[in-house]
Amino acid sequence: MEQGWDPQIKNFFKKILNSISFGLMWMIGCAVAGIWFELGYTGGTRPVILVAGFYVAALITLILLLRYLIRTWRNG
Repeated sequence: MEQGWDPQIKNFFKKILNSISFGLMWMIGCAVAGIWFELGYTGGTRPVILVAGFYVAALITLILLLRYLIRTWRNG
């Protein structure tokens, strides 16, 4: 009887865990920067350029995350 997991199943579960973990890290990072550091709010004394920069950075990192996920899942 064979011991361990099939390598294809192991790679599939790695893809699932990496996809979930990177997605959660991106969401937590954006939430912390937007809420805790108040970069997502336009009111107050914070310059609008910082808020715009936060949203631009969030969009760019989202595009990079989606690019990574597409390449990961496409490369079997």
